[in-house]
Amino acid sequence: MPAYKVPLREFRYVLHDVLGAGAHYRALGRDDINDELIEGVLEGAARFAEDVVAPTNEAGDRVGVTRTDDGRVITPPGFAEAYRQYVDDGWAALCGPPEAGGQGLPESIGGVVGEMLVSANMSWKLYSGLTDSAVLCLDRRGDETLKRAYLPKLVSGVWSGTMVLTEPHAGTDLGLMRTRAEPQPDGSYRVSGTKIFITSGEHDLTENIVHFVLAKLPDAPAGSRGISMFLVPKFLPDAAGSPGTANGVTCASIEHKLGIHGSATCAMNFDDSRGWLIGEVNGGLMNMFTMMNHARLWVGLQGLAQCERGFQASLGYARERRQGRTSAGGKGPADPIIGHPDVRRMLLTQKSLVEGARVLILFAGMQMDSALHHPDASTRTEAEELLSLLTPVVKGFVTGMSLECTSDALQVHGGHGYVRETGVEQFFRDARITMIYEGANGVQAMDLLGRKVLGSGGALARRLGGLIGGFCERHGEGGEHAEFVARLAGLLKEWSVATEEVALRAARNPDETGAASMDYLQLTGYLCLAWCWAWMASVSVAALKSGAPDPGFHRAKLATARFYFQRILPRAEAHLDAMGAGARTLMEIPADQFSA
Repeated sequence: MPAYKVPLREFRYVLHDVLGAGAHYRALGRDDINDELIEGVLEGAARFAEDVVAPTNEAGDRVGVTRTDDGRVITPPGFAEAYRQYVDDGWAALCGPPEAGGQGLPESIGGVVGEMLVSANMSWKLYSGLTDSAVLCLDRRGDETLKRAYLPKLVSGVWSGTMVLTEPHAGTDLGLMRTRAEPQPDGSYRVSGTKIFITSGEHDLTENIVHFVLAKLPDAPAGSRGISMFLVPKFLPDAAGSPGTANGVTCASIEHKLGIHGSATCAMNFDDSRGWLIGEVNGGLMNMFTMMNHARLWVGLQGLAQCERGFQASLGYARERRQGRTSAGGKGPADPIIGHPDVRRMLLTQKSLVEGARVLILFAGMQMDSALHHPDASTRTEAEELLSLLTPVVKGFVTGMSLECTSDALQVHGGHGYVRETGVEQFFRDARITMIYEGANGVQAMDLLGRKVLGSGGALARRLGGLIGGFCERHGEGGEHAEFVARLAGLLKEWSVATEEVALRAARNPDETGAASMDYLQLTGYLCLAWCWAWMASVSVAALKSGAPDPGFHRAKLATARFYFQRILPRAEAHLDAMGAGARTLMEIPADQFSA
């Protein structure tokens, strides 16, 4: 298994040079988040990820989780010890609200730490990932009694949280759910039903697991309008706030999966379990999206993390593996394969997508910061609207590219990548789930085009277009980056025209939205990464002009930007062409004529 090395130089560059983290946090009123604090978090998290979490990855994949006859789930060797240190060192509480014992750092800093931990061991990080989303939901939607009883335990990481949505017959269509909640005289509810695909539904890392369950009341309206959310703990807290009696929550089975073997994906039974309403009756869908939109952004980060691991592994292999002769070959019998143009193509594809996506994800994370914490209400609203548009792009586009990048990483290794000894095939397998859970990428595409772009009458698309267009106006003259800005401006115009055209077609035929949605998602993703690379190019050009140290780093940024614009961005034109084909090419074949 190749070792994981945190790319600290990249994180510093993106946070400080590109995104201007210091100014961003000052605008939130957080003068306490200075360069020294950020550096301390980066270095501490890097040590923890490399030294504590990464060594658990191989056993997590090869041993996996086990379920005992009495329904308990045992995590792989080393997981529990690493989790205890995660809690003891305060990493679990990094972004939690201070009034519940958290450190109160913004989500964007949590995203940086999250990438490190997911890169170190994705399965291990999944046990705490949804706890962060549960904390956000409970803090924003729960009543004061529930907050006092559960938030401190969740924030500290002593208890973990889950998101319990899917049922065997329903999948994405939550309106079909059968789980029921019966109101009780004391204000609680009795929740009964079966849920599937529950990440971390049962495990041995925490003393209690708090489930956030979607269910329907007996008199609820039909469909998704009748969904409510309930907090259902595995153990009912006793008078001292410690886990008490069992609450009728059991793991019926665990899934045996293609990847993320160290993560417990459970079928859960709720048998007359006691629960408490979160938020309003029939307001479960809004509560769910509070959790899910937070989780979707960080699922994109999971995809990025697998790309980073694959890139590091394939780069190291390409530097060491000798085969054939290159144009700049030495005197030995064979040259390192990093000298072969096609190997460089695969490495640069990974590098350009990884580094561009990191800027996009952390920019989106800063929008989450502003939406949650900015002192100005109008700024909060603008950030929330932009984040709502970027979230399906991050989740859908970045996770989609993770399969390409990890496949290229495997391909660089040749036959050695296909066998388990090198470990690189795990990153390919683990990345695949990111395109499916927390809303499959087809759902993300429909969310982007149908709900966000067309649903807003084009307002959200104009907001993103204005942001990118403003960048082009400011940076279009002079410097080596000008060629990139000109190409970005041209694509932005094509994207804007395509958005208007699909809106006109969709007004006449609703199938046009679904037919165009995936190509529109991909087109928007390539546009956003072009913006990120033009942005990085402008920063690195300025750094070279000012005589900044490490000029080789900045020259490599410019070379990678050129690769992205000349080798990757042409894909956008194919998606434009496919969008123009319309719905007929998809819908004219009758369902019974797909095969003879």
